Amino acid sequence: MRATHGYQKLKVSSNFTSSYRIFETVFGQSGTWFGFEEEEEEISTNLNLFSAISILLEKRWAMQRLSAVMTVGFGVGMVYFGMPLALGNLPFNLYWNVTFNALSELPSSLIALFFIERLNRKSSVLAFTMISGVCSIVCVVIGEEWRTVKIGLELVSFFSICAAFDILLIYNIELFPTTVRNSAMAMVRQAVALGAVLCPVIVEMGRGRGYLSYGVFGVVTISCGLFVGCLPETKGGRLCDTMEEEENKHRAGSSA
Repeated sequence: MRATHGYQKLKVSSNFTSSYRIFETVFGQSGTWFGFEEEEEEISTNLNLFSAISILLEKRWAMQRLSAVMTVGFGVGMVYFGMPLALGNLPFNLYWNVTFNALSELPSSLIALFFIERLNRKSSVLAFTMISGVCSIVCVVIGEEWRTVKIGLELVSFFSICAAFDILLIYNIELFPTTVRNSAMAMVRQAVALGAVLCPVIVEMGRGRGYLSYGVFGVVTISCGLFVGCLPETKGGRLCDTMEEEENKHRAGSSA
C-alpha cells in the first residue's frame, strides 16, 4: 500500500515537472504570458522619465529654460482652451462666435506649417502672446455698442494665441537635447493642461463681468508671454543629442 502511494506521488511530481518544462518551452522564462514583462517595461519607462527630469533639474540653464517655457505654456494653455468657453460672455450670437473661432484656428496652423522656417521662435511667440493679450484687454474696455469690434478683437486674440501655441510646441522641441526632450515636452504639456484646468473657473466667474474672463486672459497672456525673454533663439541652430553638447552650445552663445 505504501509502495503504491509513493509511486502515485512520484508520478504526480513527474507530471508537474514535465508540465513546467512545457510551459517554459512555449511561453519562455520571463513570464510574458502573465504580463510580467509589460510591467517591467512600464517601471523602466517611469524610471527613465524621472531620471530625465532629475537631469533637467540638476543643470541651472536647463532649469531656467524649463521654468520659463512651462510658465509660457501655462498662460497660453489657459487662454487657448478658455477663450472658446467664454464666447457666451460676448454680446454676439454664440453660434456665429463658435464658427468664427473654429475657422480662425486653421490659418494659425498654416502659419506654423509653412512659415516656421522663416520665423524667429522667440520673437514670434512673444509677438503673438502680446497681440492676444492686448486684444483681450481692449475687448473688455470698449463698450457694448462696439459689439462688432469686440468679436473682431476676440478673433484676432484667439488667432494669435493659436499661432503662439503651435510655435511654442516646436520651440520647446528645439530647446532641449534628445536625451531629455520627451520629458521636457511632457512637463510643458502638463503646464498647458494646468492652465486648461483653471480656465473654466475663470470663465464662470466672468459671467456678466467680462473683466473677469477676457480681462484675466489678457493679463495672464501678457505676463506669461514675457518669460519668453529668458529663452534663447533656436532658429537655424542644430539639435543636440546630449546635455553636454547643449551645455557647450549654451556657453558659446552666452560668451558670444
